Amino acid sequence: MAPAADREGYWGPTTSTLDWCEENYAVTWYIAEFLVGMGSWCFHMTLKYEMQLLDELPMIYSCCIFVYCMFECFKMKNSVNYHLLFILVLFSLIVTTVYLKVKEPIFHQVMYGVLVFTLVLRSIYIVTWVYPWLRGLGYTSLGIFLMGFLLWNIDNIFCDSLRNFRKKVPPIIGVTTQFHAWWHILTGLGSYLHILFSLYTRTLYLRYRPKVKFLFGIWPVILFEPLRKH
Repeated sequence: MAPAADREGYWGPTTSTLDWCEENYAVTWYIAEFLVGMGSWCFHMTLKYEMQLLDELPMIYSCCIFVYCMFECFKMKNSVNYHLLFILVLFSLIVTTVYLKVKEPIFHQVMYGVLVFTLVLRSIYIVTWVYPWLRGLGYTSLGIFLMGFLLWNIDNIFCDSLRNFRKKVPPIIGVTTQFHAWWHILTGLGSYLHILFSLYTRTLYLRYRPKVKFLFGIWPVILFEPLRKH
């Protein structure tokens, strides 16, 4: 990540505890770092601490929802696991409280990593012992997510070298080295595929006979047939 902001734009001085490798205000005076995602958009546009929280804390909350869904995919209808629900809500509250107090990005990244690791273990269990034919979908979502994670770390570690490289090549080539942007794209796609994996697992358990179809031969979606008659 970059040690300091390149320049000051419309939103004034940077107050966030993070400033990634993208050159600030390179595209427009109104957006510090030109990226994607609603919370991320607000954070990267302003580089304000409040907007940073809007980007990072929902990562914890949404991942907790994923964890709940994956651990409750084999259950009867109209039932709630209040114990798991309590643990995940408590986890979210503790992470939020500590992060607001400590303001250490590494803490947030470790807590997010714990949730992702939990999802990985649960997914491996499902494709190994329950539905082995879902390995392709499960491992594809995991692989895409890990590729984004790898590029994100390359962006952090080799930030100065990447910035120097972008100055020497045409903009259309330089933009492809915005690996933090690739992190958003790949993790978004990986998360989408993981949701499909979760939906497939759940609807298969409920005997809906789900199938993966590709819209326009590219975009995967889940379709399912009516419930099987006993």
